[in-house]
Amino acid sequence: MRENRIIFATGNEGKMREIREILKDLGMEVCSMKEAGICLDIEENGTTFGENAEIKAMAVWKKSGGIVLADDSGLVVDCLGGEPGIYSARYMGEETSYEIKNQTILNRAALFEGEDRSARFVCNIAAVLPDGRVLHTEAAMEGLIADKPAGGEGFGYDPILYIPEFHMTAAELTMDQKNRISHRGKALEAMKDKLKEQLGEERHESTDCQ
Repeated sequence: MRENRIIFATGNEGKMREIREILKDLGMEVCSMKEAGICLDIEENGTTFGENAEIKAMAVWKKSGGIVLADDSGLVVDCLGGEPGIYSARYMGEETSYEIKNQTILNRAALFEGEDRSARFVCNIAAVLPDGRVLHTEAAMEGLIADKPAGGEGFGYDPILYIPEFHMTAAELTMDQKNRISHRGKALEAMKDKLKEQLGEERHESTDCQ
């Protein structure tokens, strides 16, 4: 186990770019499961974003120890009864391209207008600490389902979530803009604060014991 490392339970390189940018000032290496040499087929059978995030983090922690983070996030579309929600990654099958998934959601939402197209990205982050304690943070990025896909900077459902504040979709935002307002960015910032608090307490306790 390496004390100066955080493993994030994902193989998604788009996520890892955002994660590393936000957590860089923790002064710890942030690596993916693959980079840590961990290959697991994790069954996400929770009923909430929080449950799924904890399932993933705990599964990796049992293999690695140390500090492990995982997120579960998805698109919640109100006019579709909250779909795709916790099934966002598996919506229409994991092998289905996001181009097809996005167009399907646009087609299903076509009967609705204005605020009735409200939607949001939700992200829950779970952190398992070296002693097995679990921390959670959750945040959302509010928006509307766009009329058509736009932007090439994001991934997943980013091209179809229109952010009124910026008059553009999540896929048109710069990395800095997205990290400041995104569901994952806000949840990561909150988790970073919790980790700083925990790491500070551990260092203080270590000093007291010397």
